[in-house]
Amino acid sequence: MRSHSLRKTVPLRRTAAALAAAALALTAVSGCGSAEAVETASAGDELAGAKFVVGSKDFTENIVLGKIAVQVLKAHGAEIVDKTNLGGTVPNRKALESKAIDMYWDYSGTGWIEHLRNAEPIQDSAEQFKATAAADLAKNGIHWIGPTPLNNTYALAIRSEKAQELGVKTLSDVAELAKTKPEEVTLCIETEFSTRDDGLPGLSKAYGMDIPKNRVSLLDTGVVYTETDKGQTCNFGEVFTTDGRIASLGLTVLEDDKKFFPVYNAAVTLREDTYKKYPALEKVLQPVIDKLDDATMQQLNAKVDVEGQEPGKVSADWLDQQGFLGSKA
Repeated sequence: MRSHSLRKTVPLRRTAAALAAAALALTAVSGCGSAEAVETASAGDELAGAKFVVGSKDFTENIVLGKIAVQVLKAHGAEIVDKTNLGGTVPNRKALESKAIDMYWDYSGTGWIEHLRNAEPIQDSAEQFKATAAADLAKNGIHWIGPTPLNNTYALAIRSEKAQELGVKTLSDVAELAKTKPEEVTLCIETEFSTRDDGLPGLSKAYGMDIPKNRVSLLDTGVVYTETDKGQTCNFGEVFTTDGRIASLGLTVLEDDKKFFPVYNAAVTLREDTYKKYPALEKVLQPVIDKLDDATMQQLNAKVDVEGQEPGKVSADWLDQQGFLGSKA
């Protein structure tokens, strides 16, 4: 889950090792780059004496999820090194494998397509998660705790009035428009989406959608939403379906009528040796995971991206409301 001038921001994906090293040299920061002070709480001592380094990807939802893990594990007695907002998928996975971090949240579709290099997704969400978790454990020694009900899949969106003007409701409509009125099919996407098999290359192949490079703008995540809403840089933008900005900006999400995009249920990923040493992690995390559905995540994301709240505060407030933090210390 972006100006015909082809203005580009600094690419999101850099060398994995460099990103991980740079991030791990920083003190714990929020998704907005400022330190966050969140009250500690106690909900149990199942993880007393344990110490974990928690990472996250660099977009709002994953940062919020990372903060949720940080706060829940602290509430159950663990000592936490907060390395959320570490970078994209590659830096986090590399950091996990190299033991630079102990866990981060990933998505079943990402695991299946990116980490396990499968070409075709499994459409049933339960089967997709089961297959991803089993294969990643067997091949790579990575354990998945989850999944969440939320499905943060990719989608293309367009401002609603433009969708009505062009008569587009599905991705097949966009592919047809690219043939009949190619000048209307301008696209804003993130750098990572431009290279992933479950991103633009695969989407273009699945729908026979030919979009010249001069009609594709690579932008940071937040800019994709604002530029799609403005309709000057692009008519269509890559979005995440659990993003709160879709509703706040009045964007229309186009139906993936060929069901190209995989299911992306979130889960906490960690090395199997960590899981075996601390099996209480599943007991502590799973009740929280079960509560994270699409509507909840859209609300949490909107509090950060629309209202401007800090991810750590948003996650702590929600956990407290749900009774997951116990008594304040």
